[in-house]
Amino acid sequence: MNRTCIIVGASHAAAQLTTSLRQEGWKGQILVIGDEPHLPYHRPPLSKAFLSGEKTAESLPIRPAAFYQKNDIQFRQGRVTAIKRDQQTLTLVGGDGERDGESEQLNYDQLALCTGARVRKVELPGSDLDGIHYLRNMADAESIKARVVDGRHAVIVGGGYIGLETAASLRQLGMHVTLLERGPRLLGRVTAPEVSEFYHRVHTEGGVRIHTNIAVSGFSGNGRMQKVICADGAEFPADLVVVGVGVLPNTELAEAAGLNVDNGIKVDEHCRTSDQNIVAAGDCANQFNSVYGCRIRLESVPNATEQARIAAASICGQNRTSEFLPWFWSDQYGLKLQIAGLSQGYDQLVIRGDRLTGRSFAAFYFREGRLIAADCVNRPQEFVLSKRIIAQNLAVQPDRFADESVPVRELLLADSPALASAGG
Repeated sequence: MNRTCIIVGASHAAAQLTTSLRQEGWKGQILVIGDEPHLPYHRPPLSKAFLSGEKTAESLPIRPAAFYQKNDIQFRQGRVTAIKRDQQTLTLVGGDGERDGESEQLNYDQLALCTGARVRKVELPGSDLDGIHYLRNMADAESIKARVVDGRHAVIVGGGYIGLETAASLRQLGMHVTLLERGPRLLGRVTAPEVSEFYHRVHTEGGVRIHTNIAVSGFSGNGRMQKVICADGAEFPADLVVVGVGVLPNTELAEAAGLNVDNGIKVDEHCRTSDQNIVAAGDCANQFNSVYGCRIRLESVPNATEQARIAAASICGQNRTSEFLPWFWSDQYGLKLQIAGLSQGYDQLVIRGDRLTGRSFAAFYFREGRLIAADCVNRPQEFVLSKRIIAQNLAVQPDRFADESVPVRELLLADSPALASAGG
């Protein structure tokens, strides 16, 4: 009853961890420390429904304040600057009891690091001009919304999912949008060229001006953003710039405490770090994935939720594991993209549906005849089936997936066996 679990980071993982701890029977104190003045909230809508005005700040909390009050879960706003593992204490700056920059020492019995990730920032001439934004939290989204003016110019730097979602939202709000991608195509690191071409078409039809193979070299303006300058000499007018060039895991606190860190905080199958009194979950955690047979750091809500459940069980003395299949989603122009698995290393792509003129299709990624991933645009049945096939490592016939005369329910034969090995 007198034990304390402190959770650093008021993230998706933290919200699930608090719930799971009580479900697992943790009777002691639960304290969540976050650097924002909000309870944990849904972040995916920030670049979509929240930015477009369909959702409000009041609709974003993952759970209401009454839930945390009922379950005796405490929140503190502040920043943890150090962990002393030998004493099982951490240093909090900016907490409720802090005055004039003084720090506070907190004791823990169990510690959970749910520190997430931060945006990767660009260091270019003019990158400190008023009007350049990143999108990671509610304050970022609010700042962008305040800059939206019908008929003004917005430039998106980066052709990943955040960039595309933001471009779609700003177009729907009436802005002229230009998207600049350094690589040869959109979504170059995460999808096949055929899927990139589809989204290039969709955004072009939506009025977004897309330029690939172009590098931003700086920004200019008289005190505020006016132009984006590129290495080839091209210039683009911009009243608003949103940079989306990836994120970095927040691992500095863990690394300074001597925990094992390598592209994230390394955790075992139970989400324990190299210190048995400290767990980690969410975007900051690097864990072995049994489905793909390698260590992965995932940036997704489903993964954060699953890891938080496992971490809570570990804190409560239960050694649970999970064979989690990575999955993601993206909403753009009314299109629901659902992604099952990870496509890196595929050697065969099978398309089901019309990607050239239509707006509903599925792309199936195979390696040595085995389905390893699927991108499903407005194809929920194919998405559900793909998750099952990949998770259970079922044998299938790739060519059948392209034939739309074969119903989805029949793509998986009744006697489909599981393959010998799920790793690799």
